[in-house]
Amino acid sequence: MGFDPRDWSRASRPRQERVTSNVEALLAENDALRREVMRLTRELDLLRRPQHQPPVADPARISREQVLQWGEALAGQPGWSGLRQAALEALIVRLNRLGFPGHLTLQQRLDRLVSGLGTDLLSAVGGKATKKSTAVLAAFALYGVRASEWLDEDPKRVVLDLQQQLQQSEARRRGRRTRTDQRKTDQRTPDEPWGSRAAALAVLGLEAGASAEAIKQAHRRLVKRHHPDMGGSAEAFRRVNEAYQRLMA
Repeated sequence: MGFDPRDWSRASRPRQERVTSNVEALLAENDALRREVMRLTRELDLLRRPQHQPPVADPARISREQVLQWGEALAGQPGWSGLRQAALEALIVRLNRLGFPGHLTLQQRLDRLVSGLGTDLLSAVGGKATKKSTAVLAAFALYGVRASEWLDEDPKRVVLDLQQQLQQSEARRRGRRTRTDQRKTDQRTPDEPWGSRAAALAVLGLEAGASAEAIKQAHRRLVKRHHPDMGGSAEAFRRVNEAYQRLMA
């Protein structure tokens, strides 16, 4: 049987195609393995990296010096003398109640926003709060985590915003007192003149037959509550005094 070169050429082609196909598959598999090794190497580097890096400073850290500087900056702004420490403390309580959930303290609220922020702030303020440090706390209650930016960059705006918040709080209190006084007025019968003894007793919260000592005690208690210098209503204060004078005449 003779040798035909054309037959050899045709027979060799399938073997070349099979070899080429096998090589391409091996190269593709090798490339996939190489990518997997690279991915695992990167993950291993991420796991190892924190052990070799130095600890990062807590960005929420607040120092005593910062609180003192903020307090001094606030004290130098227009309107500072109109702020009262007791009013600022009441404002902090009100702002905390407006937050969610409302039972959290300022420290707990700030710690929830940034780990350690509230704890660091209260530690920097110290045990005995002053008007300046209370104003700083009120700023954090109002602005949250952005308070340090406002205190650093625009303390004048901070004082103005605190004034506005206090004015709004006072307006709400006066509104509640006015509605309470109106309800008491509406409870009087139409045929009962304001100057009558029964009406005067109602103003003091007493019933008919109250003794002189009970009248004096009720008067002292209500005068303290409604005195304008203590944040009370001038109209309610006047009515309490008129009722007392009518009963003791």
